[in-house]
Amino acid sequence: MSWRTGLGLLLVAALVSGWSAWRMRGRDAPTAAQAQRSDYVLRDFELVVLGKDGAESVRLQAPQLQRSREDRSLDIATPLFLVPAEQGPWRLRADRGWVSPEADRVRLDGNVAGDSDPAAGMPTSFRTTRLELLPDQDLARTDQPVELRQPGIIQTGTGLQANLKSRQYRLLSKVRTRYEPSARR
Repeated sequence: MSWRTGLGLLLVAALVSGWSAWRMRGRDAPTAAQAQRSDYVLRDFELVVLGKDGAESVRLQAPQLQRSREDRSLDIATPLFLVPAEQGPWRLRADRGWVSPEADRVRLDGNVAGDSDPAAGMPTSFRTTRLELLPDQDLARTDQPVELRQPGIIQTGTGLQANLKSRQYRLLSKVRTRYEPSARR
């Protein structure tokens, strides 16, 4: 091999490494949240949580759940929570869910939908962007705008406190009510 060939190979290697470094310059290092690893990941699962009395407290279905290694909280993709009630379970859906390490608080974020059992005497539904669920107290609450629907009535307001077991609802402010009586047959 001549010195010209060696110099040519060295020049090509320098150009390739310089080009590679130039392409990598715009990429950021992974953030701490991206670098954090999960203790475990569940995929396509159904989980039943029992209360202190041994009765079913809540049932969860989702395509993915990750448990944080640092604080033991759970991050859930598109969760469906089924909360038992005397008149049939409540169905609570959202884009994301988070469960506290003690599992005493659930936060639902993005397109939150709550629907009572349709077979119940008065089906009820609500829509909001964020909801906090306290399963031990059968309480759901938010400080965000909410739309609450029952047969013949639509209520909107800011903030909601709902006892899912007793089916008592309270809109906290800016409440507007619209009655829609059913048509006579």
